[in-house]
Amino acid sequence: MDESLARVLDSIVVPGAERSLTQLNLVQRVDRADGLVRVVLGDAAMTDELKQVVGEGVRVAVAAVTGEDAVVDFVSMTTEEANTIGHTIAVMSGKGGVGKSLVTGLLAVSLMRQGYSVGILDADLTGSSIPKMFGVEGRPYGTSEGILPVVSESGMPVMSMNLLLESSDQPVIWRGPLIDKAIRQFGKDVLWGKLDYLLIDLPPGTADAVLTVMQAFPIDGAVVVFTPQDLVDMIVRKALNMAKMMDKRVLGVVENMSYFYVPEIDKKMDLFGPSRGDVMAAVANAPLLARLPVDPTLAALCDRGRIEDYQSDVVSELGSGLLATLGVL
Repeated sequence: MDESLARVLDSIVVPGAERSLTQLNLVQRVDRADGLVRVVLGDAAMTDELKQVVGEGVRVAVAAVTGEDAVVDFVSMTTEEANTIGHTIAVMSGKGGVGKSLVTGLLAVSLMRQGYSVGILDADLTGSSIPKMFGVEGRPYGTSEGILPVVSESGMPVMSMNLLLESSDQPVIWRGPLIDKAIRQFGKDVLWGKLDYLLIDLPPGTADAVLTVMQAFPIDGAVVVFTPQDLVDMIVRKALNMAKMMDKRVLGVVENMSYFYVPEIDKKMDLFGPSRGDVMAAVANAPLLARLPVDPTLAALCDRGRIEDYQSDVVSELGSGLLATLGVL
């Protein structure tokens, strides 16, 4: 495929997914001969109506650039065949309320700002908060064979159980087997396309749902989140031991709510006791990726669905630390 045609196909945005055919990894083949361009596309997660819209868009765009007629054919393709993900990273914690979802969101923002394509799977089915942080709304499009994630303002694909509910405050009152099935379906049925990083926001603890994610996804490693309190120490060790027992590498630890900075006196105050970041990093045999402060600005942005607007050195530290651990930097 020549460069001009590659640019054309990368410019065709799939409605609902808000990502291009190239980004979704749906371009199977392009043949050009005797004044005719034949484009073969995968049909993963695309309804018949959507295929008509996309097909017409491709025909018009190709003709405008090449001056040649175009034929668009769709072939059967599963989401698993379309998904090409460089690294799948789980973000976990031993207990709830320590900021696991916040760290997932900030990691995603950091990696995206460094030029990587990033997606987020909110696997905390009963306590979803990722959609609220990123301001994503609406129900995902798709078919019985595949789902297109909802895309944030900056173009980050996000999938969460909250996006499938009639209202965001509707509780998910399910027993373990149903949660297990839903998580496995997220693994099989969501069309991520080409991603450098897929971040999975795990449920808190070490019970069934976390075990399912660890087994159902090709996890490269985990980032463990904690807060400074002494009580957290034992719980963090449980999470670390679970990752070890599942043969998953701990890529780093993050201490959230580590301090509160008072600019008027240029002082950091340890609201929840002295930092335990270095201790936990030593226990995990992994780097301390960041010590996140209690920041009212960040909290306000998350409440407004604007986490992608947050500016702080700790954001770049998070992503750079993870990349260094993975050997990318």
